[in-house]
Amino acid sequence: MTLPIGSRSPALFQTLSLVADPIAFFDRNSAKYGDTFTARVLGPASPPVVFLGRPEAIQAVFTTLADAFEFGKVTNVFRPLVGNESLIMNEGPRHLRQRQLLMPALHREQLHSQGHLIVDLTKKQTIDWKAPDAIAVREEMSEISLQVILQVVFGLVPGERYERLKHLLSKLLEAITSEVYSIQFFFEPLQQNLGSWSPWGQFLEQMAQIDALIYAEIAERRSHSLDSSRTDILSVLMMARDDTGESLSDRELRDQLMTLLLLGHETTGSALTWAFYWLHQFPECLTALRKELDELGENPDPIALSQSPYLTAVCKEALRVYPIALISQPRKVKRAIELEGYTYQPGTILIPCVYLAHRRPETYENPALFNPDRFLDRKFSASEFLPFGGGSRSCIGMALSMFEMKLVLATVLSAREFVSNLDRPIRPARRGITFVPPDRFRLTVVGDRR
Repeated sequence: MTLPIGSRSPALFQTLSLVADPIAFFDRNSAKYGDTFTARVLGPASPPVVFLGRPEAIQAVFTTLADAFEFGKVTNVFRPLVGNESLIMNEGPRHLRQRQLLMPALHREQLHSQGHLIVDLTKKQTIDWKAPDAIAVREEMSEISLQVILQVVFGLVPGERYERLKHLLSKLLEAITSEVYSIQFFFEPLQQNLGSWSPWGQFLEQMAQIDALIYAEIAERRSHSLDSSRTDILSVLMMARDDTGESLSDRELRDQLMTLLLLGHETTGSALTWAFYWLHQFPECLTALRKELDELGENPDPIALSQSPYLTAVCKEALRVYPIALISQPRKVKRAIELEGYTYQPGTILIPCVYLAHRRPETYENPALFNPDRFLDRKFSASEFLPFGGGSRSCIGMALSMFEMKLVLATVLSAREFVSNLDRPIRPARRGITFVPPDRFRLTVVGDRR
């Protein structure tokens, strides 16, 4: 088997290096071996793991070679959270059926009906921001993102069930970003229910309370005739039918809702935090964006906002420089394949690396520089710009995430002027599976704009 070159360090050392600082790991290895390299990062008995950064290789994995891979245990870390019926846990025909049922509910045009709600939620969350308040941006963006999920995705309205679920989900989402808490999802031997005093026992109790509220909402909806005028994602999913006329079961609905929550909450909040950070590091970009937004007038239509070219470019560039997910979903080779002169035998793990693809100087001039104009000057392919992964395993919620990101960013920047408390470049800080500006990042309100 011929493999790309890579480090000969012990597998355990490589694994710990990747876990401790993934960005430094990718920077160091790509500088030494190029944007395609082999590593051993799945523990002492790790199979070969090949990180791919070249667009041609990524494109082949996403398309022409897609049937040569399986996913198996690669996503098992998410199983306790999202359940067995989650889209990300399934393969083959079952995955295809679920994706076909989910896609219409998450299509861009379907989401447009929720635009005013997202804008209103943002305004309500930020209405009390006054000079000289120092805003904890990540915390505020995470709160908005959670409210969007509860109302746009779950279709809940403020009330007892809404507040209870919001409280429980906030606790869960905060806990799983802790390295100490989250380690139990990576090591099955730690998943022992020893009662409510044990970490896993506490997690299971928490999930049972969350599930009870979700199933109660589903049961209440089913007890009434489905309202075709409702446009929240849960309602649309409950009305969806596959080719045989079957709908999603209660368990499937629950698991898809938890998937959208867990993969869409922290990621969108983190991406927004980066956008605010970069815009206040590059005032000329902020000025250009505000000029575009001002030209739309007061209270612009959310669809017009979401189609604004420079706003779109800003959001894409924030997702490019420090992508929220550093890698796309790993693929396990199930039959021998040839790719760019290398032979990969069954068992080899191939990982399209978002971070490496986004940092190629051949694709992006001065790749470490925040420069939204690059997205105005040319269109990048799906294997050059891939913040949501690609192929049949791309993130199902990418349209919602981008739509929400644009509306929240535009709404906040149209209403307030800020100054940043950071005047020099920073290193991303780990928060669960995402990388965000450090918690000390604040924006101080200096006045209202409208």
